[in-house]
Formats: sequence, C-alpha cells, structure tokens
Amino acid sequence: MSGSELSQHQDLADQTVVVIGASSGIGLETARRVRASGGQVVMVARDPQRLERAAAEVQPRSTAALDAADTGRLQQFFSDLPYAVDHVMSTAGGPLYAPLADMDVAETSRHFGERLAMTLGLAKYSRGKLRDLGTLLFIGGTGGRRPGVGRSVTSALTAALPALTANLALELAPIRVNLIAAGFVDTPLSASLLGDQIDARREELRSSLPIRRVVGPEDVAALAVHIMCNEALTGATFDIDGGQQLLSQ
Repeated sequence: MSGSELSQHQDLADQTVVVIGASSGIGLETARRVRASGGQVVMVARDPQRLERAAAEVQPRSTAALDAADTGRLQQFFSDLPYAVDHVMSTAGGPLYAPLADMDVAETSRHFGERLAMTLGLAKYSRGKLRDLGTLLFIGGTGGRRPGVGRSVTSALTAALPALTANLALELAPIRVNLIAAGFVDTPLSASLLGDQIDARREELRSSLPIRRVVGPEDVAALAVHIMCNEALTGATFDIDGGQQLLSQ
C-alpha cells in the first residue's frame, strides 16, 4: 500500500492480532494486511525458517514457532503470552482427501481428532488473553459440501466447523467467534496439493467463476480484517469462493 492508502486503512490501530499459520498463504497475507491497517501482529507457524523470512518482511510484535496441532504447546504459548490481544486467527489444518478403499483408518482418525482438538484448544486457551469483543477466527473450506469419492473426511469437517463456531460464540461471549469458509484459494498449499495440475485448475476457474478470476489470499485477508473490525459479527460462517458453489460442477 502507498502512504495515502495506508492512512485510510487504520481500522486495527493499536490492536494486536495473533495469526497462526502466518508464514505463507492466507496467514501471511493477513499479517501484512493487519500491519497495513495499523495493527500489531504475533506471527505463529510451524517452520522456524519460513517464519523468520516472513517476519523479516512483516516486522511483527513477536513470533513463535509451534505446531498448533500440539495442544499442549498451544496452551503453553497462550499461557506465556505476556499481554492481552484483540484477535486470534488460525489458518492451521489442511484437508485430507482419501477414497475409502485407500484410507488408513488410524491416520484418518488422527487427522480428524487433531483438527477438532486444535479448534477447541484454540478456543479454550486463547480466551484468557482475548479482550472482550475481540475475535477468534477460523479458516475452513467449502469443497466438502458436495459429496464425492475421497471427500468423506473433508465433508465431515466442513459440516462440523460451522456448528462448532456457533456454539463457541455463545460459550465465549462477549468474545466473537467466526469462520471463513474458503473455496479454492491460490496459495502455496493449493499448489502443493495439485502439483502439475495447478495451472489447469487456475485456467478452469478463470473461465468458469462468475468473478472471472481466481480467489487469492489477499481476498481472504481482506474479509478476515473486516470480520475483526465489525463488532456485530459473531457465530457466523462467511463463504468466499468467487461464486464457485453456484456452478453445477
């Protein structure tokens, strides 16, 4: 952002946002936007080297290298945090696609349990650090809403997260709890999942989506900051997919 644009976007002035998964993709773009909106960032990610590179650009208030799926470490992080924060956002946790015939049931159980435990752990352990009317914001997806071979686990989590968000909004009030349900977002994670099919997928979406372009991490980051700033929003799921769900395929 230019200096003039920055002066017009100070919605998070004097606020602190914890971004979990801040070293790349949606998390990194959100950290950038928080800083451009006048806020401070606590950047959290698993990979210390990637986190260090991202932090050199963003200049956060502090950083922490940890795996959010390790709920014991997550508890310690919030316990050790020496100040209150205004918002906590987590992009941690990727999808699991596996047809039943190829499914490792033990691995699937671990993935499902870790995702739910991480969500509940974030709610439980952050509540003592979040200010009233602050935001706990999760990132989920929309892809699992349509049945398909290999989507059983992702579909179950896609259905569970909105219900969990709504219940947590009541339990944690006046802290606000919301969920962003993203469709395809052009991130390094998407590229790693699709491999050499990524360019074909981008072109397919450019030609078929109503918005005629691919959704990027900056789009999701803009929505995340809006949710943080709007104190009337809680218990809700916000779709951002460029109209992908409107298509027949």
